[in-house]
Amino acid sequence: MRAPTDVYSYRYTRYGDADVLHRHQVPLPRPGHGEVLVDVVTSGINHMEVFLRNGKEDTWHDDPWPRGSGSDFAGIVREIGDGVVGFSVGDDVIGHVRTGAHATHLVVPATHLVRKHRSIEWEVAGGLFLAAATALDTLDDLKIGADDTVVISAAAGGVGSIEAQVARHRGARVIGTCGERNFDYLRQLGIIPVRYGDGIVERIERVSRRPVTAYIDNFGKDGREVAEALGVPAERYRSSEDRRDVELALLRDDPDSVAHATRMLQQAADLAAGGAFRLLVSGLYSIEDVVEAYEDLHRLHSRGKIVLATNPVTRVRMLRARELFEAMP
Repeated sequence: MRAPTDVYSYRYTRYGDADVLHRHQVPLPRPGHGEVLVDVVTSGINHMEVFLRNGKEDTWHDDPWPRGSGSDFAGIVREIGDGVVGFSVGDDVIGHVRTGAHATHLVVPATHLVRKHRSIEWEVAGGLFLAAATALDTLDDLKIGADDTVVISAAAGGVGSIEAQVARHRGARVIGTCGERNFDYLRQLGIIPVRYGDGIVERIERVSRRPVTAYIDNFGKDGREVAEALGVPAERYRSSEDRRDVELALLRDDPDSVAHATRMLQQAADLAAGGAFRLLVSGLYSIEDVVEAYEDLHRLHSRGKIVLATNPVTRVRMLRARELFEAMP
């Protein structure tokens, strides 16, 4: 376990961009009744955290300052409080919190945790919760199944890639809209890629082979118009605003919401371990490079997830294939 001098979290004291996040030294937290102390190994970053931090999303505007950041994490149980059942010291776990996951240690109620399957890499586990739970809630809400042909925009992103793979796992024919640089990635997942832009309706119709029955818009541009042109029933269209509502519901900390979020996290972990989807981690940053990680997210060019590690082997940055692509004239 880290020494007490190495216990810290990233917090912010005012609204703003990622550079308002600063490292705060904190005492080693101790678990109370029903709580668990987790030594965090990895934690994910999400667009919702950006909106909460810059003030565009004001759902919890009355939270006290300073405020924590992050909702996804994975780690190792280091101490358990009285009344905890089902977890022991040394267990590998995946968890969720409304905020504060960007830290070296977390004390959380045991109800926020599930066991990490051995087959799930730490990088994937740390970025699993909000993206996967949002994807599963959306697919369940639409009742996506084998009779569906579904279009998913931003299908190479964290939420979109999970939606696309799980929809295909359920037997649906899946069309993913994206930029051309992501075509090969989607094809590897068994998803039919279609380029954004003018003529998208015709391109979708050309590859769909049958009527499109559902449309999930993670991109937030022209999705409703495209869905209507494809003849998708209004009740089977989900917008980026609908996604916002799903994510906020998953982050609520009342008992019913927490129980639902943990059930969805368990389903996500089981599906990932069973091979129903693969979550690509296209950026792994030291937690001390959290500002750079959020800047990467802001560029909207990453596939899958960007994840933070509390104790990476190295902080040396390697040039990634997508960065080479972006640098091409």
